[in-house]
Amino acid sequence: MRLISGKTTTEDSFFDFDLRPKRLDEYIGQDRVKENLRIAIVAAQKRGEPLDHVILYGSPGLGKTTLAYIIAAEMGVSIKVSSGPAIERPGDLAAILTNLQEGDVLFIDEMHRLSHTIEEKLYPAMEDFVFDIFLGKGPSARNLRLNLPRFTLIGATTRFALVSPPLRDRFGVTYHLGFYDETAMLTILQRSAAILKVEAEDEGLIPIARRARGTPRVANRLLKRIRDYAQVMADGVVTCAVALEGLAKLEIDSVGLDDIDHRVLHTIIEKFDGGPVGLDTIAASINEDADTIMDVYEPYLLQLAFLERTPRGRLATRLAYEHLGVPYKRDMSPQAGLWNQNQS
Repeated sequence: MRLISGKTTTEDSFFDFDLRPKRLDEYIGQDRVKENLRIAIVAAQKRGEPLDHVILYGSPGLGKTTLAYIIAAEMGVSIKVSSGPAIERPGDLAAILTNLQEGDVLFIDEMHRLSHTIEEKLYPAMEDFVFDIFLGKGPSARNLRLNLPRFTLIGATTRFALVSPPLRDRFGVTYHLGFYDETAMLTILQRSAAILKVEAEDEGLIPIARRARGTPRVANRLLKRIRDYAQVMADGVVTCAVALEGLAKLEIDSVGLDDIDHRVLHTIIEKFDGGPVGLDTIAASINEDADTIMDVYEPYLLQLAFLERTPRGRLATRLAYEHLGVPYKRDMSPQAGLWNQNQS
């Protein structure tokens, strides 16, 4: 697992529970989402109803699971947690739904990995709070309809486009979680340092915030590694110099790119003259899965404007050349180059 990957690890699961904010007031960043959620929660409480079904999407590590727990806490109800791959059969879904209490929150992570059969079973559960079970087979089969308590389904996904339109349409609200700015990242690091009892100067946390790729999970993971470095190689205090030394040892550059990010960019620039080049070709060149490149590596490179998606493939931008210290030779667009070739 990459140190700067937003995907959760066993170590993250161990620490995240303590580091996660428990209430909306403690949640840092995502101000628009927070404000809209606060209004929806207060309105539902005034009506004495469960909150509308919510779907959260965005890159890994941005706080989707944390928000689900916060929603349940703010509503004063219990939360049951599952994931798309874990719900394999209708019986699995029936067991989960029938154990819910009135107003409870059901959180399903990786919503896009639900099977078509499970999705169809969810439709009446979300709309009418009923679950249909078919007993027997053939002409003698009969339908048994179970009434469910009114509940709130919160779905989370990193690939919103893969959630089927019929399922998306049954959610009352949709929230997109974006990357965090440097100020929010620094505030998150200050809070995490206090919880983990890490002695850190603000100047020591700034380099970590800048390299955390706008992702709280990455920031917390880097903080733990720099804490280790400070304890072993320094006097235990995370200063600016200590943080920079530790990050250099981890081979994370000034904007948070690691060796794999560099390989992606160098492949496009050196092997394919800056692009455009197809995603599958990049994946084969660096021996990586195409979906992993698209879901894990590309979002941050796109945010930095180091990469451009075009109809013909991926294109390295001038900023990418400058960051890598490679002379920029693409003085004209690919279309212009093709036009000149056709003219000659």
